[in-house]
Amino acid sequence: MKMSQLMKDLFGVNKPVIAMAHVPALPGTPRHDPAMTVSRMIETVAADVEKLWAAGVDAIMFCNEDDRPYTFQAGPEAIAVMTRIVTELRPKDRPFGVDYLWDPIAALSIAAATGASFIREVVTGVYESDMGLWSPDGAALFRLRRHIGADQVRIFANITPEFASAMGTRTVGQRARSAVVSSVVDALLISGLMAGAEPDVEALREAKEAAGPDFPVLLNTGAKADNIGTFLKVADGVIVGSSLKVGGHTWNPVDGARAKAFMDAVRQVRQS
Repeated sequence: MKMSQLMKDLFGVNKPVIAMAHVPALPGTPRHDPAMTVSRMIETVAADVEKLWAAGVDAIMFCNEDDRPYTFQAGPEAIAVMTRIVTELRPKDRPFGVDYLWDPIAALSIAAATGASFIREVVTGVYESDMGLWSPDGAALFRLRRHIGADQVRIFANITPEFASAMGTRTVGQRARSAVVSSVVDALLISGLMAGAEPDVEALREAKEAAGPDFPVLLNTGAKADNIGTFLKVADGVIVGSSLKVGGHTWNPVDGARAKAFMDAVRQVRQS
């Protein structure tokens, strides 16, 4: 399969919009509210999911966005609750993904158990980050995917992760090319400095040129109704969260009107 066809095969459209469904802080994490039962978590996320589907997004990705500060090794209690939430709210006839910040093994395990189509993680490179030295083990992730029979779960790899800087001297383009050739990831993601921050469009262009025309490269942060036209001239799709929230703030509920306005802007790009 040509990788340019992957987006169409997974999402049914060119330039797909993957919207974030942010899960309240999970049990065992510092910001977890003891009054926030699993049932309340499901109700909270369900309200956001309903608004996102109503706006016309092409896919949803469930994410433990509020488990700050993030960890490289998830606790079993958090994984269990995340799996329950995704199982309850997964769509029956649309693609969805899982993102666990920042434990690729947890993300893949949840995705395989719930029938997700893809995960978003950092699987290549070494970074200095707010969490300390970040050195993901992509080899272990891909071996687990084969071991548990989950090759259908696509791995979307963030090569410019938020709250981090790449170590070494390789350019974005060189890291992109290496991830495609050596790490056999399924798509590349380009991010800004933090959630909701847009990257330099030239970084996106550099990654796209290095990866090749048939390989999908997506905008991972910073998408807004007023800039998505510029980014989708280069990107093969977009992952969006913060700008669809009330006031454009990551931690707020989804704003149905903002989500609709964003999708209207995307449709204009597709039509042109």
